[in-house]
Amino acid sequence: MAKSLNQVTLVGRLGKDAETRFTPGGVSVTSFSVATERSWKDQKSGEWVSETDWHNVVLWKKEKLAGYLSKGTTVCVTGRLQTRNYEDKGGGKRYVTEVIAEDVVLCGGSSGQGSSGGRSNAGGLDDDECPF
Repeated sequence: MAKSLNQVTLVGRLGKDAETRFTPGGVSVTSFSVATERSWKDQKSGEWVSETDWHNVVLWKKEKLAGYLSKGTTVCVTGRLQTRNYEDKGGGKRYVTEVIAEDVVLCGGSSGQGSSGGRSNAGGLDDDECPF
């Protein structure tokens, strides 16, 4: 049988403050979006072009870390991709792909300052200390 791998590593900035909800069983679910950017030189014009991608991230059972996940904070997220579907208000089937985070490391604040709370509430890293 062939091996498979579902692993994601993102380094980017939060687009808004994280939101935490609780399941009926009391388990915390924190969600946030991460922006990643890539740049390349346009072959025709010779100018640099950049493109931003947005990734929806879901973090389970880490409600204490959620307080440190504020807009503009740089994070390193590792986890896996998961696609789920649901029915919208009009009865149509919708699909969404999310990153299910296994680990989140704070790499710095929006002003480039280190943030408290990183990996499982350990100290945060300055942007130049981020692992990527």
